Amino acid sequence: MTDQPPSDRFKSEMPQIPGVSGSRARSSAASNPAVKLVIGLLAVLLVVFLGARWALRPKRAVHSALQQPQIEVPSPAPDPSTLLPHATDTEPGIADVAEMAKPWSLKEFYIRNRLSGEHIPALLVRLPAASASQASGYWAFAKNSPYGNCQLEYITDLNKLKNDYGFRAAKHPMVGNPCSRTVFDPLKLTNLPGSVWVRGAIAQGSDLRPPLGIEIKVEGKKILAVRTEKPAYFRPAAFAEMAQRKVCEI
Repeated sequence: MTDQPPSDRFKSEMPQIPGVSGSRARSSAASNPAVKLVIGLLAVLLVVFLGARWALRPKRAVHSALQQPQIEVPSPAPDPSTLLPHATDTEPGIADVAEMAKPWSLKEFYIRNRLSGEHIPALLVRLPAASASQASGYWAFAKNSPYGNCQLEYITDLNKLKNDYGFRAAKHPMVGNPCSRTVFDPLKLTNLPGSVWVRGAIAQGSDLRPPLGIEIKVEGKKILAVRTEKPAYFRPAAFAEMAQRKVCEI
């Protein structure tokens, strides 16, 4: 025992089975080709099994995406009317004084009809005679013609007045009815039945009256559209009187 190296003194000896040599069993198992073949086959089967599981994994999501491509639907274009001011009883503001400082400036807006609740398209024109801080410096009117379905237009091109309307006397922008070729003068007033003066006297054409006016107020730097012209002038008697007056003018 004293002749053994120090490192071997504390090694435990493997138990010996009677009649069996340990070193011989290990060497026989290692040298047996059948054992190696079985281990190799098991390794190959394991690799094949794992490969098959990976290849057969669910592909339904990918297949569905390939079969049903996503169609991009463009968003609808915004309604232009939503970008314009809408004057109501609680929010009557339609423009700032600064943006209407230049004479003959134009602003489109909508105003709510108190009777029908409908939002009526309208125009605001900056008149050159009065100050921009005064209500008299503006003319606002409904774009819908008083009698008919046409929409009035604000014409700054004097050549268009000559070519489309046959009106050659214009020296400043005018308002026209493209259906009847009637021309209204923003600088002139006219008297309606009931001794009511309104702006937009008829300079040419067969329309019975000027555009439907809208009352304007200026508070600070804000321009307010208060209310549309009262519909009293659409009474049958007033309509007949205006028609008779038109006939006499002709």
